[in-house]
Amino acid sequence: MEYVNYKMGWLVVFFDLPTTTPEERRNYIHFRNQLLEDGYTMVQYSVYARPCVTHERMATHSRRIQKMIPPDGSVRCMFVTNIQWDKMFVFHGKSKPPQDISMPEQMLLW
Repeated sequence: MEYVNYKMGWLVVFFDLPTTTPEERRNYIHFRNQLLEDGYTMVQYSVYARPCVTHERMATHSRRIQKMIPPDGSVRCMFVTNIQWDKMFVFHGKSKPPQDISMPEQMLLW
């Protein structure tokens, strides 16, 4: 899959991991911590995103995700351009303040 006409984008990770047994909970915590250590930000429960400045970076992080998946996990990755990300609709209930997840400052230099 080639993304030729974009400047920057986001790799979005959606996952469904079982947490019934103590081992499954450990696997879940380990997977989530690996995402955070690799620069992902939680968008909402079980949805994390990471900025990527090139197609090669997106491919690198996709390969890392494949290696991290617990045995009983289901994980999906989707790349969206920064333009698509900025057009996202976000709705909140009255008690939930909006969370702004935008491109980090150092990425804005590109």
